[in-house]
Amino acid sequence: MLGPVDRDAATAPGRKPGLLSYWAREEPFLEAPFVDSGNHSNYSNVISSPRGNLTLQQALEITNIYLEHAEKAQDADIVLVFCHDTEASLLQAGKAAKHTHDKTMDRDIATSYTRLGRVLAIRGYLTEAGTFYKKAEKLGMKIRDLTWPAQSVHTKSIIPSVKSKVDTIEDTQSVKSQSTYSQRKSNKINAIATIPDHIFAENLRPPIVVAKLPEPDERLIDTPQLAWCLGLLKESHEIDDILEPVARSWLQIAENDEDEQDRLKMLAKDVIRTFKKEVIKDAKTVAEVVYLAPVIDKELFKDLLGTFYDGVHQSGLLAIPHLQGIARLIQSADKGYLDADDLVKILGLLSKRLGETHQQSPQHMYQLTLAASYVLDAMADTKVEGLDRETLHEPLSSYLDALKGNSEPYLVYQAAYACQALLCVPDNETPWQATIRRTGKVLQGVSGLVSAAKGLDLNGFIDGLKSIQQGLAGASEVVKVVTTAFDGVTSLTSSGKGFLDELKEGFSFQRKCAWYTALRGADTLIRDGEFASFKELVCEAPCRLDPAFQWGSVPTTRRAAFLGEMYRKDEDWGCQASVKEWILVILAQLSSSVGSGQVHQFIDALRQELQLNTDSTGKATSQMPQEKDARSYPLKITLPSIESPSLLDRVQSKPDVEGTLRQLRKQRLKERGNTVYIPPQAKAGLQALDDQRFPLMERIHEFLNSDHKVFLLLGDSGAGKSTFNLQLECDLWHQYKKATGRIPLFISLPAIDKPEQDMIAKQLRKAEFTEPEIREMKVHRKFILICDGYDESQQTHNLYMSNRLNQSGEWNAKMLISCRSEYLGVDYRDRFQPGDRNQRSGPGQFQEAVIAPFSHDQVQDYIKQYVSVHQVLWEAKDYEQALDLIPSLKELVRNPFLMTLSLEVLPRMVDPGEHLSATRVTRVALYDQFIEHWLERGKRRLGEKDLSPQSKAAFDSLVDEGFARNGIDFLKKLAVAIYKEQDGQPIVSYSRFKDEGSWKTTFFSREDEKQLLREACPLTRSGNQHRFLHRTLLEYGLSLAIFDPNDWKEKSFSAAVSGRRGSTSSTFSFRIHGSHNEVIVPIERGLDISSPLAWRYFVNEPSILQFLSERVQHQPVFKQQLYECIELSKTDSQWRTAAANAITILVRVGIQFNGADLRGIRIPGADLSYGVFEGAQLQDTDLRQVNFSRTWLREAELSRAQMGAVQFGELPFLKEGCTVFSCAYSPDGKSLSLSLKSGDIKMYSTTSWELIQTLKGHKTRVPGVAYSPKGDMIVSGSWDRTVRIWDVESGSCIHSLKGHSKEVIRVAFSPRGDTVASAGNDNTVRVWDVGAGYCRHTLTGHGSGVITVVYSPKGDRIASGSSDKTVRIWDPETEKCLQILSGHSSAVRRIAYSPQGDRIASASNDRTVRIWDVETGDCCRILTGHSHNVNGVAYSPQGDVIASCGEDKTVRIWDAETGLCRQTLTGHSSAVWSVMFSPRGDSIACGSADNTVRLWDVGSGETRRFTTSHKSAVYCIKYSPRGDQIASCSEDGSIILLDAETGVGHRVLASHTNRVRSIAYSPRGDLIVSASDDGTLRFWDVETGAYRHVLNHLSNCVLVVAYSPRGNQIASGGDKGEVRLWDVTSGACQHTLAGHRGQVTSIVYSPDGNRIASSNMDETVRIWNAETGIWLRTLSGHNGRVESIAYSPLGDLLVSGSYDCTVRTWDVETGECCQISIGHTKHIRVVVYSPQGSQVASGSDDGSVRIWGAGTGECLHILAGHTGGVTNAVYSSKGAQIVSGSIDNTARLWDVTSGQCRAVIPSIGEHIMSIAWNTTSDDDYFAVGYEDGSVYMWQVIEEGDECCVRLRWRPVNGELVLKDTVIQDVHGLSQLNNQLFKQRGAVGEPFGLRKASKNVASMTSVVSALKQTSSGMVPDSASSSNPSVEQTEDQEQEKNDS
Repeated sequence: MLGPVDRDAATAPGRKPGLLSYWAREEPFLEAPFVDSGNHSNYSNVISSPRGNLTLQQALEITNIYLEHAEKAQDADIVLVFCHDTEASLLQAGKAAKHTHDKTMDRDIATSYTRLGRVLAIRGYLTEAGTFYKKAEKLGMKIRDLTWPAQSVHTKSIIPSVKSKVDTIEDTQSVKSQSTYSQRKSNKINAIATIPDHIFAENLRPPIVVAKLPEPDERLIDTPQLAWCLGLLKESHEIDDILEPVARSWLQIAENDEDEQDRLKMLAKDVIRTFKKEVIKDAKTVAEVVYLAPVIDKELFKDLLGTFYDGVHQSGLLAIPHLQGIARLIQSADKGYLDADDLVKILGLLSKRLGETHQQSPQHMYQLTLAASYVLDAMADTKVEGLDRETLHEPLSSYLDALKGNSEPYLVYQAAYACQALLCVPDNETPWQATIRRTGKVLQGVSGLVSAAKGLDLNGFIDGLKSIQQGLAGASEVVKVVTTAFDGVTSLTSSGKGFLDELKEGFSFQRKCAWYTALRGADTLIRDGEFASFKELVCEAPCRLDPAFQWGSVPTTRRAAFLGEMYRKDEDWGCQASVKEWILVILAQLSSSVGSGQVHQFIDALRQELQLNTDSTGKATSQMPQEKDARSYPLKITLPSIESPSLLDRVQSKPDVEGTLRQLRKQRLKERGNTVYIPPQAKAGLQALDDQRFPLMERIHEFLNSDHKVFLLLGDSGAGKSTFNLQLECDLWHQYKKATGRIPLFISLPAIDKPEQDMIAKQLRKAEFTEPEIREMKVHRKFILICDGYDESQQTHNLYMSNRLNQSGEWNAKMLISCRSEYLGVDYRDRFQPGDRNQRSGPGQFQEAVIAPFSHDQVQDYIKQYVSVHQVLWEAKDYEQALDLIPSLKELVRNPFLMTLSLEVLPRMVDPGEHLSATRVTRVALYDQFIEHWLERGKRRLGEKDLSPQSKAAFDSLVDEGFARNGIDFLKKLAVAIYKEQDGQPIVSYSRFKDEGSWKTTFFSREDEKQLLREACPLTRSGNQHRFLHRTLLEYGLSLAIFDPNDWKEKSFSAAVSGRRGSTSSTFSFRIHGSHNEVIVPIERGLDISSPLAWRYFVNEPSILQFLSERVQHQPVFKQQLYECIELSKTDSQWRTAAANAITILVRVGIQFNGADLRGIRIPGADLSYGVFEGAQLQDTDLRQVNFSRTWLREAELSRAQMGAVQFGELPFLKEGCTVFSCAYSPDGKSLSLSLKSGDIKMYSTTSWELIQTLKGHKTRVPGVAYSPKGDMIVSGSWDRTVRIWDVESGSCIHSLKGHSKEVIRVAFSPRGDTVASAGNDNTVRVWDVGAGYCRHTLTGHGSGVITVVYSPKGDRIASGSSDKTVRIWDPETEKCLQILSGHSSAVRRIAYSPQGDRIASASNDRTVRIWDVETGDCCRILTGHSHNVNGVAYSPQGDVIASCGEDKTVRIWDAETGLCRQTLTGHSSAVWSVMFSPRGDSIACGSADNTVRLWDVGSGETRRFTTSHKSAVYCIKYSPRGDQIASCSEDGSIILLDAETGVGHRVLASHTNRVRSIAYSPRGDLIVSASDDGTLRFWDVETGAYRHVLNHLSNCVLVVAYSPRGNQIASGGDKGEVRLWDVTSGACQHTLAGHRGQVTSIVYSPDGNRIASSNMDETVRIWNAETGIWLRTLSGHNGRVESIAYSPLGDLLVSGSYDCTVRTWDVETGECCQISIGHTKHIRVVVYSPQGSQVASGSDDGSVRIWGAGTGECLHILAGHTGGVTNAVYSSKGAQIVSGSIDNTARLWDVTSGQCRAVIPSIGEHIMSIAWNTTSDDDYFAVGYEDGSVYMWQVIEEGDECCVRLRWRPVNGELVLKDTVIQDVHGLSQLNNQLFKQRGAVGEPFGLRKASKNVASMTSVVSALKQTSSGMVPDSASSSNPSVEQTEDQEQEKNDS
């Protein structure tokens, strides 16, 4: 059998004499001898659950887990731990099998025994292995071919402690035999003993034994609690550093509450006084009062000491309790409490009683001797002098000396100890000083080595022990002692003398010995937790072989593993039989004291092993003590438990109901504290409508004032029921009136055992009311019961009836009871209504309400309260912003509990002070935190519940395995099942009988684990229907099933670069851009084809895609998986769904595939919208049904690709011969009419896009056109001043209406179709009768031409917009102007009513769209974004989206509620005049001055802006110091921050009012400073985007800015020649540097930051002191403006480039010009030093870059090739290359060594304005800013001698680009899509369309597919499964071939 494992570690001894060490010394200190927690922390969570309740199956499952760990573990000690646990689990399995009479599992048990035996046999434990093999054979297992080692090989003992790391060292090839006992006995004894490292491994701070801290005036539980409180007050300054926060908080309150201090002190006095009055002072009452000894004042202490003294003195028989009391008081006495006289008096008494008791019981003699030892120790440590030798010293010495003849060894030792203490009584030091002096060091003048505050100088102490005899005795005695202590030990222990003889001969009674001093030091070290020092002392003390020292150190050690080492190691400790027997005695008592359990089993096993080893020596001990004898050995003073009722109980026994209620009220109000509370709204019942709400608190007070008895409060999980109940209790306590009012009693039902019976009394007892108080309240008081958590208590009883409330002789109470709605069935009222079921007293006895979700206003109020109460770092606006940024969160936070969790979680996701706008805040991280919080809450709640034994065992098992991980796994599997089995339908209906055996049973069965996990997970139930709390939690669960970060590991390593610079190696052919210098490699497992990613399309699951996209951004290993999916699809079609999902996700996060090799990939149904695939290789790919909306496909190679039913988000544009002013869809959406500049109106079919007819009649341009409500007529208005009404079917003109005196600009049909309105440039609106063709009304009032007119949806109002900048609302019947909407600063060009008619949108030449409230006339929102006049605006049919168009050539899609821009549609090449939604709202038509009508798909309403472009030229680009971000500034006044790897825009910094010329990062990269033509500098926080300072430069323009390398200062230069120095922290201007004339062109800091150089148009360079601002020198010599300057890397030289065509190098110290470099023929624009400082490069308007030797000024190379002036030149990070930019629109890459041009960066047709090279890494990436406002990232790739520059990323502007895309032999491409390709510049002929004129395909199917996609429908392969794609594959190929 296996020996037990000792895992427990008892409390360490106390910290110091007195309170803090008093209780801790009572506990034995044990250690598991082989579990090294420092080395095996990975095994700390291995299952260790109560096995008694395990079923047979559970026991076998746990057995297998332990065996797996045992087989894998390397450390033998760890193997033994798991083997022990395996055996215990197998025993339980056997019991369970017998109990169930199940013989079928015998083979499984036998197999486990066989495995266990094999594990042990492999590691050499053959005996034990054989035992388990025999057990397996008994169960029917045949054991064959066992290979046993030779008999000569030593087999290991199974007792773990034998395998000590320092005992033996095993060779891996052979096992060395241990030396025999006789061999070890003859070995020379080591000078220093050794103990394994894991025993007493470190010094530990002694734990403080604490008790619950009471509230002020609260009744104390017991006397230890009182002592703890008084101890805290007394020793607060000494122990403050080790107190827990709760104790420290209590102490702060108590120290400020004098009344509470007096109360506690008085209680202590009363306890002692009560004790003194006791006639019989037994051991229990003594035990109680001695708890108070360390904390009472000196007077009370001496009084108590006197009481004990009198008890010993006056008793006839020896009063052992009093004697123990004396000993305890002396031990715990505070400094100064023990006077010399008191000690002498006590010692005299003890000496006298020792003489009187000499012939009595050894127990009495021992207690007297022990007490005398304590007294003598105390006397030795205090100033006790003049001890009378005749009356006290000699008699006591004689008595003690006589005891050495006693037969009890422990008494002989204690007498010897007391004699040693007596010899030291005259000493006069503190305890440590006394100990040191006794080592002899004091005599040698080294007492200063010890400090009471720092503890013992251990080395000095040990050295002192060696010289102790020289200081305390004569030379002859030194020789004698040394001989005894060292040389004589072996002879003593091998002499064969008896047990007591060895003891007596080893002890010294008449001389001072080192062992006493060493024991005092050892005891002090143990007491203070200095375990490692204790081990060192015991092992190195020169007296360690003295039997007295060993005898005394054994009980001091009290650690089983340590004692086992002392017993075994004769070479370290000698072979003293007496000490070995004493060790066995100690182990026997330890075994008895710890009771049962593993510690007890371990000690027993150790004793058996040691006895076995002793017997093997052939020397059996004749006096071996038995266990029953060992228990009688008094190793210490043991105090009994405290009597009940205790002395303190009797002192506090004052029945005062009101006093107790006062304490309860005070406690409950304090517990409630200042919490966040929003008064909830409620509904009358579960079926009540949401708009039928009422204030819940008001309804409750109505109930309390009525005759109703029960109020049922329902609500969803987390709805706020408990919060409301607590607030109600708080309010009622505030209103409570003594003796007359109802007592509010909050009862947490799950916390009450059987609340159906007498729950009020049970709750009152929990509140510490006495039985007399409870009886009094039952008879005389009334209650308001607030019963919380009916559902959590799993109740089915009617608690009102089962508790007999309001019946005769019972409790008088009203009841409010709360319960989750989903917990109840249909007939739930029977559980709550008063009265029997058949005798209900009517509805008046019962009320109910259901808590309603938070409203928007309540959410905002909650946030404000939360911020105020919790003093969090975030402000309310930050939380409100979070709710806006995470739309799904808005619905979640309507649940108060989810709101609380969200507010707790959000700030943890950012650093302190960081705002939500920081990029690290993600939706998926919020959900991660939320789920973790929810599960932890569920775990705590379940842990507090009274679970059944089976449920408790299941819960413990879940906890041991990791409750949160089990919960998350359950959540993931359930989400997968719902999507797989129910296609994502969130509600699961489960009937136990109907669904038995189905997939639902896996999750909703009654198994304990399933029930616990369901209760802990965020699920809700209503009857038999289960669902997640919110849909997004289901979606989150599925996304977590696809990728769970906790299931994967990754490692990053720097990619080795071999013959290739600027590129990282890749396992995927298409991955040309990895992380800058890392490759992520998964190391756990490969991809799983069963993943939801592989069997369901997520293209139309935006929430899931968002979760997964955020995972990609933060989990590189997931990105790696997605790449692998795409790669696998090339060769295996079953991966095509996964590949389509994968590339969809990657495109969503902004990954660009420029130049990627994607040949052969299969991604049908993927969404590549907004993707960038410039130059991508897409030959032979499966692209069917792929969405290419707004995708960049320039120069992509699509040859032979399958492209059936692909979507481009737009159709081929309609090309007209003139400007298209207006578009109008027919009401049925079947036709689209265009009004043209030519005066014609054209009608197109939207199914075939063929021209239906052209309406002619107007003489000039037609700005407006509209359909009638039935679609049978069209109205048009023209500049010919007429309005015409047309018949759609015939095309004839019904009416030509004349009346306007100027141009007609817009027309509109009324909703009834009986009138039309026209807006004229004559300042009027005219209303015309359609039937009669006359003008009914003329609306006048506008002060200028009316440009637009529209009817309200009801037709009772007309709105018009004018050049007078107003919108007017008219009553068309009365012709009255009802409202004038003013706010625009320019002409209103178009207006639109919302479908509901409550809002109006107006578009204006002031570049804005305004949203107006029709009822109030207020402007609700202003939409800004257009850069020129806004010409058109339209509401979607649903009213949730607004579209606008303008002269900036764009169309913008806005969220009507938030005003956020969803999309910006580009493609028109001129002004866009009109925009119109289709009747379904899924597409828009736009007419433009470029003579086209573009048709856009806007069905998804989604925009994805990955990069942001400036609106105009980029002036400056800078890399952040870490190289992970790029900042650019522009002529448009903005700064944009971009991710350097992906180009995704972080944020736009836009506060400047004019162009931004220059920017600079702080050295830490946390700030950016910008200089603008608006005359200001701004400091920006990079993370939040907020600006910290706005600095007024006092110039018209700030042209340049530079950051000091030290980060504390910036320098700026303006257009007036001044340079200013600014303090970064305060924003104050430190210095103004005057001297320059004209514009400052450049400013640079020296590398050390001490100096500043500035250049100017005045042809000079000036050097300044950066700290003082003092001008140091002027560098003169140039004959033209100095355009650029640069410091050398060392800062000793400065180079300048000038318009005089020269480059000059200056000595910074002397100001002298070192060299002049001449060669350029035109102005020099830029100069720059190489990173090494050996070269200078200059760029000039002459189109060249020249490289100069920095030391010689010699021209090394002329880099020629540009055809225009060079504006930029920068070195690469290593200085081997230069990239130059020119106004010729090109950038060139040059080799510095050869001067050759290695590559020309492709031109985008724009001037290059700025270039920045990433110099923070070895990667060759550089960014280029262009005049059009765009920023491109380029990558330099070298392969051998070849070099190329490829696009890494570019701006994503949402534009479909197909220029030079190759579509040769593409299959499945429709005629319309082919036309779209041709219109956009694609090349090649698709397969089957080479004779397009003979085969013109119908547009119907394509348009239908477009509309299906836009409306959320997924055609064919985009559905949730794959068969449709497979079924159509052959048909598609057949169609293409035909």
